[in-house]
Amino acid sequence: MPQWLRTSLRLSVVVSAVAAVSVLGLCIARALVDYDALRSSSDSLGTFVQTLGGIYAVLLAFVVVVVWGQYNDSRGYVDREANVLVDLHRTASGLPSSSRKAIQAGLRDYLDAVIADEWAAMANRDQVALDRIGARLDDVWLAIHACMPTNECHVAMYSEILSRFNDLTEHRTNRLNAAATRIPIALTVLLYTGALIMIGSVYLLAFDKFWLHATVTAGMAGAIAHVLFLIYDLDTAFSGDWQVEKSAFTRARRAFDRTAHIGHPD
Repeated sequence: MPQWLRTSLRLSVVVSAVAAVSVLGLCIARALVDYDALRSSSDSLGTFVQTLGGIYAVLLAFVVVVVWGQYNDSRGYVDREANVLVDLHRTASGLPSSSRKAIQAGLRDYLDAVIADEWAAMANRDQVALDRIGARLDDVWLAIHACMPTNECHVAMYSEILSRFNDLTEHRTNRLNAAATRIPIALTVLLYTGALIMIGSVYLLAFDKFWLHATVTAGMAGAIAHVLFLIYDLDTAFSGDWQVEKSAFTRARRAFDRTAHIGHPD
């Protein structure tokens, strides 16, 4: 099943379920509340719901902007890390044979581990797996440290490799930090509590016709559920339905394979 279709189905189920539950709650509220008594306060209740809705809408908009920015940052870290890997692998081609082979082999091992295991490790916050994959960069560093440049060209290449390796570790650290960052629990509680209060406030509006009251309630609940689904999914940038893809790393792996067929004069 295509990703977009799976996401659409999940979203439809969530929104429909929340809307249905909200209408069920409305049925209970209309059976328990004396709406004739509420009609005398309908203007005040309308003002209250409008004010509360405005505040909650600002909160939702703020959180969406924040998580969307974090999602784009995560995607940028992945792209930059993949680009640096390709540059590092290519630059290592200019080193002496023994160092070149050790560095490029270490980079391939690291990249293969990232593609195969790291997305699941980031999603599950599996620090043991993340450390195990990161240790492969230590092997690359040892290979770089053991390199002995023999001419000016090698010296220039070695200097560039040191710089690129530092960039690589920085981008990896940024990516892992982004994967571990989540909306604070207090803000999460505020978002979901606010959703319940907003939907409950609509129950207090004294509509004469049930179908109209149910339509407004379901529409409000469905819209809020849609936004909260989006916030949750973007907040889990490496495990959600709209997760950051590994395509940059798979392209880097193909670039490694192309570089392997290029001659390497020592």
